[in-house]
Amino acid sequence: MTTDTPHTDTPHTDTPDADAPHTDTPHTGDPHPAPRLHLAAFLNAGPQGTSGWRHPDAGDGFLTAAHYTRIARVLEDAGFDMAFVPDSLAVPRSLGDSFDPAVTWGTGTPRLDPLPVITLMAAATEHLGVAATVSTGYQEPFHVARGMATLDHLVGGRAGWNVVTSFQDAEAQNFGQDRLPDRQARYDRAEEFLEVTAQLWDSWADDAVVADKESGVYGRPERVRAVEHRGERFAVRGPLSVPRPPQGYPVIIQAGASPAGRDFAARWADVVFCSHESLESAVAFATDLRARAAAHGRDPGQLKVLPAATPVVGTDVKDALAKHEAFAELVHPEAGLSRLAYHVNVDLTRYDLDGPLPSLAEVGVEGHYREVVEFAEREKLSVREIGRWYGARTEGGMIGSAADIADTMEQWLDAGAADGFMIQATHVPAAFEEFADHVVPELRRRGLVRTAYTGGTLRDNLGLARPARGEWHHRARSAAGDRT
Repeated sequence: MTTDTPHTDTPHTDTPDADAPHTDTPHTGDPHPAPRLHLAAFLNAGPQGTSGWRHPDAGDGFLTAAHYTRIARVLEDAGFDMAFVPDSLAVPRSLGDSFDPAVTWGTGTPRLDPLPVITLMAAATEHLGVAATVSTGYQEPFHVARGMATLDHLVGGRAGWNVVTSFQDAEAQNFGQDRLPDRQARYDRAEEFLEVTAQLWDSWADDAVVADKESGVYGRPERVRAVEHRGERFAVRGPLSVPRPPQGYPVIIQAGASPAGRDFAARWADVVFCSHESLESAVAFATDLRARAAAHGRDPGQLKVLPAATPVVGTDVKDALAKHEAFAELVHPEAGLSRLAYHVNVDLTRYDLDGPLPSLAEVGVEGHYREVVEFAEREKLSVREIGRWYGARTEGGMIGSAADIADTMEQWLDAGAADGFMIQATHVPAAFEEFADHVVPELRRRGLVRTAYTGGTLRDNLGLARPARGEWHHRARSAAGDRT
C-alpha cells in the first residue's frame, strides 16, 4: 500500500498535482499535419531471426556500434517514430530442454543488453525515439525508474520502455526459480511494479529544480516527495534520485494478448505491439483493446496499436514472392521449431511432429501462439510444417511492390486494425533500407506518414499526451476497480 510521506512541507497525495491537468495537450510547434500512420522498427540486438543472418545481403556486425548507428540513421531519414529492441534474460532451452538448438541456429541468442544499444542509436540521431524491453519479473522498480528517467533526459525525451513479465522458464532459472510464476502472478507483480515506478518518476515535480546560482538554492524540497510504498512485493521509500523525465513518463509499450495482458495494456500502455495472421483478428484485437481503455476512463486515441509487419519488397508481386521463397529456403525445420518453442515456452519434442499442434493450456507469448493456431488450422499443418513456416513467416502478408504494401497498410489503417506498424526486417540492415527507399516514398505520396518531424519528444511524434504528475493513480488497477 502507499501511505503519506512524512515530509512536513508538502503532504503526499495519490492524485495529480492540483496545478496540473489530468493530461497535457501534445504540442508540435509546426503546422504540418500529424501522420495518420506511425512506424516503429523491431530490431534484435543479435542475429535477426532464425535465418535472417544467413541472407546474402545480411550484415554481420551486430557486435559493433556501427551496425546500430547505421540502422538508426536509415530509420530517422525515413521518418520512423522509434526503434524498438526486444530482450530476454536467457539462452532459450525450450526445445528438448537444451540450449543446443538455440545456439546451433541462432534462435533467440546471442542477445546484447538493449539499453546500451538504444543509447547508441539515440546518440546517432536527433528525432528517432528509442525503446527497449525490461522485464518486471527480475528487476526492482527503483533501478528501472532511475535508468529510464536518466535515459529520457539524456536523449531529450525520446525514450520508451517495453514492459514484459518474461515468458521463458529459462529466464526464471537464471534468477533462483525453477520455472516462471503463473501468468496472473506475473501480471500482479507487474501491476505493483508500474505503480511504484510511476510514483518514483512523479516524486519530483517538473518545477522542483531551480538551480539559482545567485541564491545558491538548487531545488525546492516542497516540490519533491517521498513514495513510502510498502506493498506485497516491494518496499520503496523514495524519492527518486533523478528529476522527473522530460516526457513525464517514458512511452510505455506492452504486448500482452491474454485477457490479463490486454487489461494491463489498456490501463498502462501508450503503445501496444501485437501480431496477427489476418486482418479480421487484428480488427477484433484492436477493437477489444480500445473498448477496454475506454472502460478504464482513458481516451482510446491515446493508445496506439502497432501490429507487426514484415514487408518483402519487390518490383512486383512475382519478384517479391521469389524473394520470399529464397528467404524461406534458408530455414532449417529444426530452427523454425526452436523459434516456435522459444516463443511459446513449450517443448514441442514431446508431441508427434507429424501430427497437428495440440491445444496448449499456458504458453509464453500468447499473441504468437494464437497467430500460429489460426494459420495452422486454416492450412492443416503438422507441428513440423508449422516450424518451417514459423521460421520464415512474414507477418501482415505484405509481400509485393511498394504500392501493394502501401495498399495493405492503408487497408489495415482504414479498418481500425492499426495506428501504424512495427516493421520487422527479414535481414538487416538491407531490408530496412529497401523499405525506406521504396515503401516510405509511396506512403508519403499518399499522405500517410510524415515528411518531417514536428514534435520534440517521442510522445509528441506519436500524438500522445504528456502525463501530469500523479497520472499513475488513474492507470492503476485500484482506480479501475473504483470505476466498476
